[in-house]
Amino acid sequence: MKKFIEEFKAFALRGNVMDMAVGVIIGGAFSGIVTALTDNFINPVLNLCTGHASYTLQDVAGFASAFLSSVVNFIIMAFILFCLMKVVNKAAGLGKKKEEENPEAPSVKICPFCRSEIPLEASRCAYCTSVLPEE
Repeated sequence: MKKFIEEFKAFALRGNVMDMAVGVIIGGAFSGIVTALTDNFINPVLNLCTGHASYTLQDVAGFASAFLSSVVNFIIMAFILFCLMKVVNKAAGLGKKKEEENPEAPSVKICPFCRSEIPLEASRCAYCTSVLPEE
């Protein structure tokens, strides 16, 4: 059972699965913006142009507030997903600390005489042919 859970964790925290999940959630939240735009701006304008309805200033303010509410809901959802992804990435060890902990060991050294880069194993400089001191 432990192996199954480890395999599921590796699958679920893979980038493709998490990206798809975030895309579906953001898409659902964005559909709220599109619906509010259609219901609160486009349909009233079309109704006004065709003469099916007349709107007061109070109706227009209500339409605007409903649209702004859906935009604020989208921004809140996006922020929550951003924070959630930061926590998931940190828990999965996908942060930058892992890279910082294992810096690459230098493969070259500087010749003290001509200041050229030479391999660590070299006992003589390839550029100035000086014998290098043992370190």
